[in-house]
Amino acid sequence: MIARKPQILMLSLAVAAALAACAKKEDAAPAADTAAKAPDALQLKLDESSLPGVNRFQIGDLDTSKNACTDFAGYANGKWLAANAIPSDRTSWGAFEMLDERSTAVQKQLAEQAAAHPGATGVEKIVGDLWATGMDEAKANAQGIEPIAPMLKAIDGLQDKDAIVAYLNQSAAKGQAFLFGFGAEADFNKPDTNMAYAFQGGLGLPDKNFYFDADKKNIRDEYVKHIAKVLELSGVAAADAQKQASDIMAFETRLAKVSKSNEEMSRDVSLYYNPVTLADADKLTPNFSWTKFFESQGVAPQEKFSLAVPAFHQEVSKMLGDTDPAAWRAYLRFHTIDGASPYLSDAFANENFNFYAKTLRGQKEIEPRWKRVLSTIEGQSGEALGQMYVKVAFSPEAKAKMETLVANLGTALKARIQNLTWMSDETKAKAMEKQAAFTTKIGYPDKWRDWTGLSTSRDSYIGNVLAAMEFNYKWNLGKIGKPVDRTEWGMPPQMVNAYYNPLQNEIVFPAAILQPPFFDPNATDEMNYGGIGAVIGHEMTHGYDDQGRRFGPTGKFENWWSDADSKGFKALTGKLVAQFDGYRTADGQKINGNHTLGENIADLGGLATAYDAMKKATEGTPDPMTDGLTRDQRFFLNWATVWRRNFTPEELKNRIATDEHAPAQFRAIGAPSNLPTFAAAFSCKPGDAMVRTGDQQVVIW
Repeated sequence: MIARKPQILMLSLAVAAALAACAKKEDAAPAADTAAKAPDALQLKLDESSLPGVNRFQIGDLDTSKNACTDFAGYANGKWLAANAIPSDRTSWGAFEMLDERSTAVQKQLAEQAAAHPGATGVEKIVGDLWATGMDEAKANAQGIEPIAPMLKAIDGLQDKDAIVAYLNQSAAKGQAFLFGFGAEADFNKPDTNMAYAFQGGLGLPDKNFYFDADKKNIRDEYVKHIAKVLELSGVAAADAQKQASDIMAFETRLAKVSKSNEEMSRDVSLYYNPVTLADADKLTPNFSWTKFFESQGVAPQEKFSLAVPAFHQEVSKMLGDTDPAAWRAYLRFHTIDGASPYLSDAFANENFNFYAKTLRGQKEIEPRWKRVLSTIEGQSGEALGQMYVKVAFSPEAKAKMETLVANLGTALKARIQNLTWMSDETKAKAMEKQAAFTTKIGYPDKWRDWTGLSTSRDSYIGNVLAAMEFNYKWNLGKIGKPVDRTEWGMPPQMVNAYYNPLQNEIVFPAAILQPPFFDPNATDEMNYGGIGAVIGHEMTHGYDDQGRRFGPTGKFENWWSDADSKGFKALTGKLVAQFDGYRTADGQKINGNHTLGENIADLGGLATAYDAMKKATEGTPDPMTDGLTRDQRFFLNWATVWRRNFTPEELKNRIATDEHAPAQFRAIGAPSNLPTFAAAFSCKPGDAMVRTGDQQVVIW
């Protein structure tokens, strides 16, 4: 994944935690909604003049007081970063965020039009209802906590283990899971078929380490205060709220002890796959019947399902037997309110912001309501909104040019594999087979998701959100035991991101990322290859990173490497771990080279492959020497432009602790410093900071 990952099995390689030969497909018309043919259909319009700008490379951005060979990030981005402070409703600001602002502005226009259209049906009605109810701040404030009062009353009545288990099952069936995630994903060993997966969960802090690390004690203290405040807002007396907050923290700390960290999960994808029978799972967790859970979710008994991180589920079972029901009630009450807070009155929404955004990430002000509502729409009905988005914001010409770029990157990657000196011919043949089997998705799905059955109204914002949550959950469960639908996407078109899914061996590029500095149909070749070309190469290389290489051409979880090749690969990637372990932020924070390894491998392979493809595409053409810069210089400068990004101190610290991506400034310099082509482009010499030689140089793909 080029930026941040979605959950479940879409890991950095995007198995997505979360979730055939690459053939050109006929373009599907973006509009698949039958309502578009009705006489009174909404004719979507876009006022492009009101949209925020994009962050493209400009010659004036360069800080010529710095040397590209010793401080490439400062040379390329320092001037821009100094002039572009983080907006008060953000925790970071750069190329990604600027495109996100642009995409969000487009979505706002579309949502407003959908909400104002009296005859809206299909996806336009869903989007319009969520927008209209979400923007009704007065109604949300008037309702207060009442919309979830029935849930809280049910929790108050839980007096024993059996009642608690029944409530957990009932809530999960509505898409409101507390202790673990449950859903469908391709079977690691039969990737054409979906199986059920159960994952660890239950924590309110970002990672298990937040419950134990000495430098995060302040966060823990603030979290306990937040829990107590939320409980008080719900009507719990202050003294009782303090006691319950302490109990909840102890409850979650017990879960954290048996959880796997983000780093562990990202660096060992096998942790997601632990196929067991229902009978064996029931033996592991005697106080929680998986047989009855499947029944309560409306899922037919399966031959096997994946009980990921079994020690976690065993501990939950123990806690059902030995933990005071009062502590369970407190935990369930808090997380019910906390999860609903963004959709309730301002008091709850503001408290949610104060801890999760302000304290944890350093965000100064809460986002305006319209942005928060659009975020909810994207989370609950993203593809519905995306179906509208691509009607006005993505051209067939852009898609055609992207297909050419992908083809060129594929050819360049094939050549790189063929020329590897450290890989055996046998493993190379398998690697070539996998490259030939890549499937590419560009812009938007060829087949739109069916939203039939989701009922929304203008009555209640949280009512619409809860309805969408239940609908999405049941839609996902409906896949269990059925063939994988390879037309599905793991991201909506309006998301500024890209991903590789190893289980489908596919690379996916949503429409919103296909804008400057990543992609511009009218830009010179070096800019597109240094931007989206490197992203394409990045996602392709994920198929061969430390986790992606564990999946074969069909997506099956298998070892197709020789022992000698695996050993050689580990030695090479160990050097990349050491490189990033050596990086420090301005305030001395250490980058975790192991946690970020997969993304760093993908950056290195992606940039090198994109450079090769650019040189091939421009072969025999004169260097335009734009603004006095060579084609090669502009290629690397656009790569750096992608990674210009300011962070709040809190956000930077949080990302270093939880994110499998290295902070942006290190991605700008990490891969180029290993490429002789970069050194040649800027006439760098051995000994310069951006020139890694000998054992310090990392050459993988």
